[in-house]
Amino acid sequence: MVTNNLKQHLNELVATHGVLFTKLHQHHWYVKGPNFFVLHEKFEELYGEVNEQFDEFAERLLTIGGQPYSTLAEYIEHSSIEEAAYDSAIPAEEMVKTLVRDFNILVNDLEKGIDLAGEASDDITEDMLIGYKTSIEKHLWMLTYYLG
Repeated sequence: MVTNNLKQHLNELVATHGVLFTKLHQHHWYVKGPNFFVLHEKFEELYGEVNEQFDEFAERLLTIGGQPYSTLAEYIEHSSIEEAAYDSAIPAEEMVKTLVRDFNILVNDLEKGIDLAGEASDDITEDMLIGYKTSIEKHLWMLTYYLG
């Protein structure tokens, strides 16, 4: 039986992905330096994946009787990661470090969601979260190795 805790957690994942999608665009637009081509392309790949999951979480939430957040204010209020204004130049390496921090937070959020879905016997949500966690962990490995 799907619980309100699971619905709330999925909604927090929706909010987190709304913020993360914007942050990845910001990095994509503003990255500079000798690794521009590699990072510009990588950030685009990542915001594409994040956007796909953003939609999947919202649609899954609707499927199980929830109401996904749908405003920027709700995303900012309920996200587990923080937005960051681009008001001065950010070195490319710092962008990657920020992304590693955000992805580590996301892994923790996904683990919590996997537990909640398991407790609710919601195999579909559990499977969705496990698959996505696997992908984020792979990205974390690659980004960490990129940083040396």
